[in-house]
Amino acid sequence: MTLSLSREKHKIAAAFGRAAKSYDSLASYQRSTGTQLLGQLTSVLNSSELTAPLHILDAGCGTGYFSHKLKNQGHHITALDLSAGMLEMAQTKAVADHYLCADIESIPLDSQTFDVVFSNLSVQWCQDLSKALSELYRVTKPGGVVVFTTLAEHSLAELSSAWHSLDGYSHVNSFLSVQQIQNSCQSWRYKLIFQKDTVYFPELIALLHSLKGIGATHLTAGRKAGLMTRQHLQQLALLYPMTEQGLPLTYHTVFGAIYRD
Repeated sequence: MTLSLSREKHKIAAAFGRAAKSYDSLASYQRSTGTQLLGQLTSVLNSSELTAPLHILDAGCGTGYFSHKLKNQGHHITALDLSAGMLEMAQTKAVADHYLCADIESIPLDSQTFDVVFSNLSVQWCQDLSKALSELYRVTKPGGVVVFTTLAEHSLAELSSAWHSLDGYSHVNSFLSVQQIQNSCQSWRYKLIFQKDTVYFPELIALLHSLKGIGATHLTAGRKAGLMTRQHLQQLALLYPMTEQGLPLTYHTVFGAIYRD
């Protein structure tokens, strides 16, 4: 399937495609948030009338780590990702029943197709969060649920501040405020949980490699063109804050549940 994507989304898809082979070894934060989201989904399902096996869409499946976990629970899984490279990696692992290369903001499927939509750290890459969540809601059956994680403003603040001190540019994505995320959910019954997560690295190159390895080197805002030189790296390391635990990188994580009426 050939997607009709904006130039910006082609770049994002390509960046994640390049990261597909290294993704699983570097995506520890993503696994942590996804595992928590899976736990929250289990709690929602235990208090609902939904019974297994369920038809579940893993929207932004990446290499299929959570598609595989959901499939092992006995559910029917459709794995969707913007990146053909990521989706191919998922398919080689046989993590799902169906695979779809598509944009979350324009899902080429009928309304009310799934009992559950699961989306871990994907919607922050969308151009319009309200549109993305509306699409996930649309393809969910009444009585079902959409669970998702995303990032709020001030995520990666340490890296942004260090870069800004060096050359006046953020080099880091611009994430939505908590209020903007809440506003995007106002049309539905929803619940949001906010959590601050800080990951520590022994050196700057490991920190930057963790972002590159998960496809997050394509930054959608505040980016200055040009290659990273050794001198840039050394200067950035001197400006980066250091703690006893190492170099901190903080994520402001949002866990959301939208209930389909």
